[in-house]
Amino acid sequence: MKNASCVMCMVKRGISDTCYRFFSTLANPTRLAALENLMDKPMNVTQLAEALGQEQSMVSHNLRPLVQCQFVHVERKGRERIYTINHETVDPLFKVIENHAVNYCPSGGNCLEREK
Repeated sequence: MKNASCVMCMVKRGISDTCYRFFSTLANPTRLAALENLMDKPMNVTQLAEALGQEQSMVSHNLRPLVQCQFVHVERKGRERIYTINHETVDPLFKVIENHAVNYCPSGGNCLEREK
């Protein structure tokens, strides 16, 4: 019995670590904006930087964890790297967020605004 509870603790910790890494990767405005833009169409880093109004180096820096966690896929085409969204993972996430905002966020998504 004791061994079973130890195994469950390890599983829970493993899930917590996974969740932490998952949400930490997404908890960045630049990364979220990149995901939103890539939902429309694949882009190279120059196109994405232009769409986001940010420097290319900043966008590249923020794409790295999205690629590592496979929220975004990258394909080489000659000298370019084309970034595409992982629709299998990202589409359901955005649907959950939209559903939550519509059904449970009466302030129109402003539930985390700081009180003045």
